[in-house]
Amino acid sequence: MISVRQVLTALGFAFTAYLAGRSLYWTGPVQYPLVMYATTGLYLVTAWLCLFQYRRRPAEETGPPAGIPAPDRLPIWACVLATAAAVLMPTTIALAVGPDVRTAPYGTWAIGAIGVLMVIVMVRRRPWVAWAGIVIMGVQSMIWMGVLPALALGLVGSIVWVSGTQVMIVLLDRAALDAAHLATLQRAASAWQASQTVRQRERRLQVQRALVVAGPVLTRTVASGGELDEGERLEARIAEGRLRDELRGPRLLDDEVRAQLDAVRRRGTAVTVLDEGGLEGLDERSLTQIRSRLADTLRSASSDRLYIRTSPHDRIAVTVVGRSGAGAGLSDEDAVDLWAEIPHSPGEDA
Repeated sequence: MISVRQVLTALGFAFTAYLAGRSLYWTGPVQYPLVMYATTGLYLVTAWLCLFQYRRRPAEETGPPAGIPAPDRLPIWACVLATAAAVLMPTTIALAVGPDVRTAPYGTWAIGAIGVLMVIVMVRRRPWVAWAGIVIMGVQSMIWMGVLPALALGLVGSIVWVSGTQVMIVLLDRAALDAAHLATLQRAASAWQASQTVRQRERRLQVQRALVVAGPVLTRTVASGGELDEGERLEARIAEGRLRDELRGPRLLDDEVRAQLDAVRRRGTAVTVLDEGGLEGLDERSLTQIRSRLADTLRSASSDRLYIRTSPHDRIAVTVVGRSGAGAGLSDEDAVDLWAEIPHSPGEDA
């Protein structure tokens, strides 16, 4: 498949070859033919090096919009060679053809040749070099030919070529910037849509769990008109606790932890489970080990109240606090009779 770069390179090659051939089509006397040949050779070498010499640079060095591949910027040594051609060619050609035929096509070909060369330099992201070459060539052409002949014989066209190329480069960069911005917006929209899909799936799972847990209790409550015996009231309280656990701390739960939470509540303990962050970056193996240690802690707990919280601490994953009162009532002065810390890594000592 032919790329845009290959097409533009082929056009540049064709133009430079045409202009070089034009320099060798003499319809009049030439005082120094060898100088003409050398100038044509210098031009071809310079133009083709600027066309085909590519060196990849990081995006931050070439300055394109973020997220866009860096263009191939013309190396400094090639810029120096192009500027040297702009300096030498008008003078060498004027001296080689002589004063009588300086306005002939083979005496003015340098104006178009330098114009095409500076278009190549502009496309290769060296605008200051391109405009410097145009100014140098224009001044020398006016000196050797005169102001009006130089303008009429190609100088205006070369200036228009370089100006149009610079405008095209600016428009292309803006279009690339818009494309990169659009791609960023599309990625953000896709990420938002994916997160919404995940949240919807999680909500459906939570609703299904809620129906599994609370469905039987609600059915019995409706069937009995709200008249529940002590066993049914206990089941209702346990069902409520399960729902709170599923909503507040789903990452802490597995079948073993759920079973131990039910057992603790059946013994009359009030349990609060809160996921306050800190488990997001853990893999499934670490979570399984943390849940296993949490189940072991619950199995031996005998407090009146249990508080299970995840921890944002670097080392501690879960903290379990048990409190009991001396009398029948519970207050903020109740004694702490259980304090357990479960680390992120199972090998660490809490």
